Amino acid sequence: MPFPDKKTFRKALATLAFFVVMPAYSEDPRQFVRLTPQAQETLRQEMLDNLMALVEILSLIAEDKFREAGILAEERLGRGAMGKNARLPFDARPGPQMPAEMHRIGIEGHFAASEFARAAIAGDKQGALAKLPAVLGQCVACHAAFRTR
Repeated sequence: MPFPDKKTFRKALATLAFFVVMPAYSEDPRQFVRLTPQAQETLRQEMLDNLMALVEILSLIAEDKFREAGILAEERLGRGAMGKNARLPFDARPGPQMPAEMHRIGIEGHFAASEFARAAIAGDKQGALAKLPAVLGQCVACHAAFRTR
């Protein structure tokens, strides 16, 4: 089984079921989050960057380069990536415009990425693989609960 345990498998299955059933609704059940156009663009670009980072991390794992995957995860997704929007004008910063729960999920995603990174850098391959679903799980949790369009 590619999942570390049955609980993680059940969560993944429930999430998949949600996305399969969701199109049957006439309305999107996710909470709409109104952001300024500038913040919406910042968030969109950040999500694309996160996806690219995840692909790079998975590629490194496939090449058995866990240390490099961990370093990349920390820099691009982990605590090391937090606060990068602070230099932007307030209207372009999505964080302060998000509901508290959405913001909390994002922060937990950074923490999960750092946990993965710590294990990967230490050479704990099994530990790193076991922590990876928590990173993706935070992405799924946020996208399943919130929308900006």
